[in-house]
Amino acid sequence: MADHRWMIYGAYGYTGRLVALEAVRRGQRPLLAGRSAEKLAPLAERLGLDWIAVDLADQAALQKAIGRVELVYHAAGPFVRTSAPMIDACLATGAHYLDLTGEIPVFQATFARDEAARRAGVALISGVGFDVVPSDCLAVYVAAQVPGALQLDIAMTYLTRPSAGTARSMLELLPQGGWVRRAGRLLPWPLGAGATRVHFPIGDRTVLPVPLADLETAYRSTGIPNITTYLALSSLARPLASLVAPLAGRLLSIGALRNGTGWLIDRTMRGPDVGMRARERTYVWARARHPQGASAECWLITPEPYQFTALVALNCVERVLNDRPSGALTPAQAFGADFVLGVPGVLRGADDHRTR
Repeated sequence: MADHRWMIYGAYGYTGRLVALEAVRRGQRPLLAGRSAEKLAPLAERLGLDWIAVDLADQAALQKAIGRVELVYHAAGPFVRTSAPMIDACLATGAHYLDLTGEIPVFQATFARDEAARRAGVALISGVGFDVVPSDCLAVYVAAQVPGALQLDIAMTYLTRPSAGTARSMLELLPQGGWVRRAGRLLPWPLGAGATRVHFPIGDRTVLPVPLADLETAYRSTGIPNITTYLALSSLARPLASLVAPLAGRLLSIGALRNGTGWLIDRTMRGPDVGMRARERTYVWARARHPQGASAECWLITPEPYQFTALVALNCVERVLNDRPSGALTPAQAFGADFVLGVPGVLRGADDHRTR
């Protein structure tokens, strides 16, 4: 029998710390874990929680640590490097696995373990945070309004400051450039091309196609074969995206430059402060369309991305421990389209509409 119900791995990172604080606020006592005992000990002492230092490269030690829990909330990125050993250990020990990635290759790798997860009787759910939970739930919601829809568009606009972990994950993926999904396949897309206008609750915004995780998750959740994901950018950032991003991608494919940029990120990126997390709101929009003209669109308002992630992480942990789903799932597959509405501060647009 496990002596703790769940573990936060990467607990001393920006998001991991927020999840730990929210867990304690709700009266839960997760086991804190990560590579650095030096960073874990003071956090655990402050929160009155147990901790264990273990390296992902030591599979035997990792399995021994995970054998103490029923579920791991994995918050240590970049997940393209860290998720595989953690999933291996969870499958070997029969523990559920959740992470907060937004990295498309990680979702692909997680979904490839679906059969193994079902055999082990555990859930593998990547993207348990922002942006995937709200956008995945919204995609499923609008898709249900348009049976047979073949086109799905998802857009979002928000203001926050990235944490070092988020910035490092973006650094890993930038050299891959842009993507869209067409006829069920991921296809390259030039960054900076394809600008369009979207009506958010705060007004119209110009958005650009960017390769968000929903290209993978929404396809799995809805089966819609043509998906474009967008992000609102300022009038200054839009032309820079087409000019700077390709060059930056080529430069960051050079290992020494990527490592140097990572070093700078670790020393400068601090994430949003308490005031920004409490003050800012995020807006997510989705539209499903049928070739014959039927369509449905809707929006969500959510708390600031990191604030939302801390809140929804605990909701996900509680649902998995209670319901015990199995398989490699998206958040909406695991919990349903209305799951996002259980997060305080989330509002789904009352002006969603359909045309026939």
